[in-house]
Amino acid sequence: MSTLKPSAQRVQEALAAHGLGLEVREFPASTRTAEDAAAAIGCTVAQIAKSLIFRGKTSDRPVLVIASGANRVDEKKVSALIEEKIGKADAEFVRARTGFAIGGVPPVGHLEAPITVIDRDLLALSEIWAAAGTPNAVFRLTPGDLATLTGGQVAEVA
Repeated sequence: MSTLKPSAQRVQEALAAHGLGLEVREFPASTRTAEDAAAAIGCTVAQIAKSLIFRGKTSDRPVLVIASGANRVDEKKVSALIEEKIGKADAEFVRARTGFAIGGVPPVGHLEAPITVIDRDLLALSEIWAAAGTPNAVFRLTPGDLATLTGGQVAEVA
C-alpha cells in the first residue's frame, strides 16, 4: 500500500507506465524551489530539473520547460524554438492544465500533454532530480530518462 500523497502517487504511476524503475521520494523538508530541493536531497542546484509551465499566447497550450535549477529561462529563446510567443502561466492555468500546483509540477503525468522543451545543460549531468507532484516529492533520473519520459526537444533555454 502506497503512503505517497495522491498527486505524488499519480506521478509514480506515470513513471511506472514507462518501466524505467524510477521511484518517487517524499521529504519532510520542502522541495518547492530548486534551492530547497537541492538542500533536502543533498545535490547541487544545477541537478534540479525544474518544471516551469508557460502559456502559448496564440494557441493557449501549456508549454513545459524543464530547466536546470541553476538557470533562468529565456522566454524569447523558448518562443523562437516553438515558433509561438509564450507568457507566464498563473497558478489557475497551471493547476487546470497539468493537475498540479506550482512548486510540485513534475515533468510527467499532466492532464494535458504540453509542448516540452528540455534545457541542454541538464544533459551534461549524470543524475538529476525532478519534482513529483507535491512541494515535498521528487524523483531521481538521468537526462536520458527525462528525454524518454517527456519526448521533449533539447535546446538552449538559459
